[in-house]
Amino acid sequence: MDIKVLGTGCANCRNTVRVIEEVAAEKGVSIALSKVEDIPSIMGYGVMSTPAVVIDGKVVHAGGVPSRDKVGSWLG
Repeated sequence: MDIKVLGTGCANCRNTVRVIEEVAAEKGVSIALSKVEDIPSIMGYGVMSTPAVVIDGKVVHAGGVPSRDKVGSWLG
C-alpha cells in the first residue's frame, strides 16, 4: 500500500504522518509512506487544503488531521 501525505511540513502534516504510522503498526499493515512537500506536486493532485492523504494514487482525505478510526478504515 503506497501512502503519501501531502503538505508543507506544518504540525498537522507531521501529526498525520504519525497517526498513519501508529495505526499501521497497530494493525500490522505494511505501508510505503512518503511525504510530498512540493507545492506544484501537491497541486497536481487537485488538493487545495493540507494535510491531504493519497493512497495508491487516490486522494482519500484533505484538510486537517484524519482520525485514528478513519485511518484504520483505510488500512483495512
